[in-house]
Formats: sequence, structure tokens, C-alpha cells
Amino acid sequence: MLLVVQVPCLNEEETLPLVLSSIPVSIPGIDEIAVLVIDDGSTDRTIEVARSYGVTQFVRHNRNQGLARSFTDGIDHALAMGADIVVNTDGDNQYPQRRIADLVQPILRGEADIVIADRQVGLIDHFSPSKKALQRLGSQVVNLAARTELPDAASGFRAYSRESLMRLNTVTRFSYCMETIIQAGNKNLAIVSVPVVTNAKTRESRLFCSTRQHVFRSAAAIVRAYVMYRPYVIFGLMALLFGALGLAPYVRYAFLTAVGDGGGHVQSLLAGAALIVMSSLCLMLGIISDLIRTNRALIETNLEHTKRARFDILRVPTAPIDMAGIL
Repeated sequence: MLLVVQVPCLNEEETLPLVLSSIPVSIPGIDEIAVLVIDDGSTDRTIEVARSYGVTQFVRHNRNQGLARSFTDGIDHALAMGADIVVNTDGDNQYPQRRIADLVQPILRGEADIVIADRQVGLIDHFSPSKKALQRLGSQVVNLAARTELPDAASGFRAYSRESLMRLNTVTRFSYCMETIIQAGNKNLAIVSVPVVTNAKTRESRLFCSTRQHVFRSAAAIVRAYVMYRPYVIFGLMALLFGALGLAPYVRYAFLTAVGDGGGHVQSLLAGAALIVMSSLCLMLGIISDLIRTNRALIETNLEHTKRARFDILRVPTAPIDMAGIL
């Protein structure tokens, strides 16, 4: 049983020693623990510091590619190493690496495919009241889209089983956190949460420049992921809304005609016709999007098979073949 702890880094030479020194060296149920450092275009001594702590596995980007790409490339490398479980932490030491043992236990017991650390946002001192409210709101929206009940959907401190990683595919290049939950929820993967207490803040986030940018990008990622798996809900609701608004002027016109005041009101009828056309367009877009969703499901099945053919062969023990017996 191999556990790979991957650490995405961008100029983390000062905080990386705190991370690497606090990663457990042994965990019950785990035979081997390997550390994988993903260097996302660092210009400092991040790699040298990692090597000084005995890290031998690296993924390196010549230029900054973003957190989602770092996560994806790290997962591919970990699977190629033969990882049974992958834990994702961060190079800024915001997460308590000592809790990795607790994070992997639900997977070892066969109770979960994905385990997400609940940072207990309300207890984080350096989060402003508005940021705490936005974090709770974001988690509620993700839970609605994924049909899950996670208290902290934005947490990046997570454990993934090998089986779950075979089925997940990251599309967004901003942050994988929301997208992978929505994917996992719609693929009926078991997701559980483990409460943790985060470490003291070491630096400002480099994932976004402002809270507004973070909100907009996260919202776009949530909507994109939701539309990928349940487009008929979005376009169906829009079709019903525009259809109801479009019928209203005709109902009004019929009522006025019945009471003898049916002359004129052409403008409202034209507005109603335009709304009904928009409703029809939404209905057609919903049908097309659902067909695309079906095609995406087939493509993801092929991707899963490709991953298994690429990575699982590394785990199959080879035995000598008795050619004489075959002949």
C-alpha cells in the first residue's frame, strides 16, 4: 500500500521545511510513504530545499501553470509511481500534515473514495467575517450542485483513492477543488469530511489577487462543472421561466378581449412572442447540451480505460512464461 503525499509549490523555500518535516514517516495500514513535490515555476531554492529533506520525486514546470494543472500533473506522476492513495497538501504549511494519518483512514477502511479536510472556517482567525460567509456560501452552492453535504468544499487538503483518480478529470485551470467535488458527486463516489485545525498563516494566497476575483473564478468553475453533468436542469429552468413570462401577455390579452378591451396591446404580444422564442431556444440548447453530456460520459469512460491501461500495468507483477509448455 503506497501513499503519495504531493506538495504543489511556488517559491516555497521558506515554508517547505515546515511541511516536509511534519509529514508522517509511518501510518498504520500504509506500507510506504513517498513525497512528491510539484514545482510550478519556482524561481527560488524550492527544489534544493526539497532535496535536502530527502525528496526524490518531482514534477517541474518551467513557467507557472496554475494550481489545477499542478494538481493534474502531480496525480499523473503519482499514479505512475503506483500510488494507492494520494494526499494533496500545500507548500505554504497552512494544513496540519500530522493529520494525514486521519485523512487516509476512511479510504483504508473502505468507507470513502475521497476524504476532504474540514478547516472549520469559523475558527480561522485571519479570515474576515465576509470571507467566512463567502466560504460557507460557496460550500452550500457546491453541495447543491454535487448533491453532497460537505462543510468545507474549498479545502485543498484531501486524500484520494486510486480508483477515484481513475474516474476524475480536471478541466478548469483555476482551481480543481470545486470541480472535482461536483464530478465526484455526480459519479456517485463516496466523499467524507474530517475536521482539522489549520496552522498559522505564513503568507498571502497566490491563487488569486482579490476576493472578488476568487469569487468570480470559483463561480465560473462551479457553473461550468454543473452544466457539464446536469445541463438539462439549467436550460430546462430557463425554458420554463421564459415560457411562463412569454405566455403572460397572451393571457392578459385574452382577459382584456373577454371584457371588451382587446384593441391594441400589440407591443405586449410582440414581447410575449420574443420570450416564447427564447424559451424554445433554451429547450433546444438543453437537448443539444444533454447530447453533449452523453458524449462526454462516453469520452470519460474511454479516458478511464486509457488511464488504467497506462498506469495499472505498472502494478501487475510479471512472471516468466514457460514457452515450452505453450509450444
